[in-house]
Formats: sequence, structure tokens, C-alpha cells
Amino acid sequence: MRRIARAVMLLSLVLLAVHSIMSTSLQAEGDGKTVYVVPVQKEVEKGLASFLNRSIKEAEEQNADHIIFEVNTPGGAVDAASSIAKTFQDIDIPNTAFVLKEALSAGSYISLNADSIYMTPSATMGAAGVITSDGNAASKKAQSNWVKAMRSAAETGGRDPKFAEAMANPDLDLPEYQAGEGKYLTLSAGEAEEIGYAEGVVADREALLKELGLEDATIKETNPTLTEQIARLITNPVVVPILLSLASLGFVAELYTPGFGIAGTMGLVALILFFYGHFIAGLAGYETIIFFALGIICIILELFVPGGILGIIGVGAVIGSLFMATDDAGYMAMSIGIALMVAIIASILLFKFMGFERGFMKNIILNDATSTDKGYVSSKNRLELIGLEGTTLTPLRPSGTGEFDGERIDIVTEGGFIASGKAVKVIQAEGTRVIVREIIKEQE
Repeated sequence: MRRIARAVMLLSLVLLAVHSIMSTSLQAEGDGKTVYVVPVQKEVEKGLASFLNRSIKEAEEQNADHIIFEVNTPGGAVDAASSIAKTFQDIDIPNTAFVLKEALSAGSYISLNADSIYMTPSATMGAAGVITSDGNAASKKAQSNWVKAMRSAAETGGRDPKFAEAMANPDLDLPEYQAGEGKYLTLSAGEAEEIGYAEGVVADREALLKELGLEDATIKETNPTLTEQIARLITNPVVVPILLSLASLGFVAELYTPGFGIAGTMGLVALILFFYGHFIAGLAGYETIIFFALGIICIILELFVPGGILGIIGVGAVIGSLFMATDDAGYMAMSIGIALMVAIIASILLFKFMGFERGFMKNIILNDATSTDKGYVSSKNRLELIGLEGTTLTPLRPSGTGEFDGERIDIVTEGGFIASGKAVKVIQAEGTRVIVREIIKEQE
């Protein structure tokens, strides 16, 4: 019995040791590794690209073993998506796009450039048609380039490019995926897994980490800093024309208000926010800000130096700096056009209700008039002569000279002739023009 007991104990110890070794081996797959979790959320724009660049660089510097991009975006700017996709292609660290809710339009393109794609059961991906900022379809050239980019991203990941093209080209007919002709393809999580566009469907991040064998890894989350959040807001295609319009409205209103007040401050803050956001997003450099400052200085100098050359140079420099702060000249031109329209309308309304009598405009507009109310007269009026009687010293044909209370005065008749030595009476005085009428005495 003792031998049997010893054998059972020895066997138990061996099994325990084997289990311990196997558990240690399994845990070693994820233990000691580092996973960076980076959110790809809200609209795709240059501010997001800047944040992702920083997060990826940080992960590489910390020798991370994996990067998970948690995607939930309705899409956004194509140029920003292209920049992000290029960044993804250059990542040396294994990475995964984890679609939480939706990866639409530019979001689907970004996800296709990741090493692998996982989705939650309710997530969708696709609908990648290209539209302009005003909601209309983009040009055929732009659409063609976008379709090629979508196909290339799918092919690089070993996926069937037909489905990527259907996401961007409504002319493809895929009725089995509710994407008949005229509709963009949008895949559910199950459909994406079925056609190989998703490596799997998982409930949450924990399940994804387990699927990747990284459940025991150290998780480091990155989030946009306050400055990056401001940059994302300011570089949003909707916000740019609003900021420029506020700036133009503020400066126009400042011309009609005394001193430098709320309106001017509003305009200045709007411009500072514009350049600050674009600087943080990497769209504007120090040379852009210097160029803008030189433009403002030239405009100010124009107020004191006549000629107009400095003003033209200043306005050109300011507009040029706005174009330097963007990589989409067409959209910036539209934003500047909107701002100019706002400025023109504001100028008309302010002039109508306030005129040029207030604010800075009164310093450059001549408002003073040499009116008699202020003591200005073009010549001396002789109103005191009206009713005075005198004698003509010369014939009046119709002008001549007369004497009134011992004073020789140039006089004129109402149009008729009056001989010399005749009695006359002043009936009207208009400046230096004294009009007289002959006094005819009745005969007795």
C-alpha cells in the first residue's frame, strides 16, 4: 500500500510540474510584451494624422510589440487619409485595426492599410465614395485615383480588391451584399469576415487581445493632448471658413468702433487660433507665421505711408500665408472667398447704420465741412445793407457804384438801367452781390 501511495504521489508531482511548465509557456506568449492602443475616432483630418504620427513614433521608441488602432470614424478628408495610410505602411511593428462601430469612407481605407482587421459584431466598414466639401461628387479624376488607392490597399493586405473597389465605385453590382448598381458597398462584421476583409469578429478589446495572444501584455493607451484636440477642431474643413469669416467680420467691425475693442480682439483671436491649429497639425511652419506677420506690418504701415504699394504687398502676404498653411489650395480659396463675402456684407450693413463718423474710419475719412454753422464763410455778407437808401455814382448797366451812408459800394440792378445820380434802395444782399432798385418819387 505504501508503494502505491508513493507512486500516486510521485505521479501527482510530475503532473503538477508539467502543468506548471505548460502554463508558464502559455503565459510567456503575452507576458512581458507591450501593446499600444491608439484611438482613430471622429472625422479624419490633418489633426488626426498628426496625433497618429506622434503615437506611432512613441510606440516605436518604447519598442512596443503591437499597436491596436481602435477605429470609429465616419470618414473625412481624402488627403489626410492618404497621409495616415502612408504612415501605416511604414510601421515596422505588427498592428491591427479594431473597428468598434464604423470605419466608413476614409476610415475603411485607413483600416485596409493595417496588418490585420478585427471588428465587433455590430461594426460596419465601407461606403467610401469621394465627395467634395460642399457635398457634391468629386471629379472623375479624383474618383478614379481613390478607387485605385482602395484596390491597392486591399491587394497589399492580400484581400480581394473587387470589394474595396465596390466601396468606392457605385457602378459595381454586388446585390448579394445589398450593394446593387448605384450603391456603395458597406460590409457588416460577418460579411467582412466571410470575404476575408476581417480576420475575426470579437466582442471587445479583451477578447481581441486574447485572440492575438496578448492577454497578459502591458497595455498603454495614447490619447490626443489638449493642443492636439484644438488642432483637430481647427483643421476641420467646416471650422476653417468659420474662423476666417470671424476674423474678417471682427476687423471690419473694428473700423467702425472707437479704439481697439471686442470686435478687433475677436478677429485677432480667430487668426491666432487658425495658425496655431495648423502649426500643431504640421501644416504651417515658422515661415508661414513670419510671412503673415510681415503682411500685417505692411498693412499697418500703409495707414501712415501714402502710395498704396505697402497695402497691396501686405494683403498679398496675408492671403499667401493662408495658402501656405494648407495642402488643399482649392478649399482654402473657397474659405477665403466666404470670408471676403462676409466682410463685404458686414461693411455695407455697418456703413448703412453707422456711417463713417465713428471708430477708426473717422481718422481716414474727411468729415469736416466749412459750413456757416461753424463760422466758415466764403465771403463777407452785407445783410445790414438791406433797406438802406443811397445814390448811384455811376450809371448801372446793370452794375456800377453807389454811395450809402458815405460808403462806396459795388451794386447791381435787377436787370434794368439806372442813370447816375439816381436815388436807389438796397433790396437784397447775397455775399458781395448787393442788389438795388430805383426809388421813383411821385409827382405832386
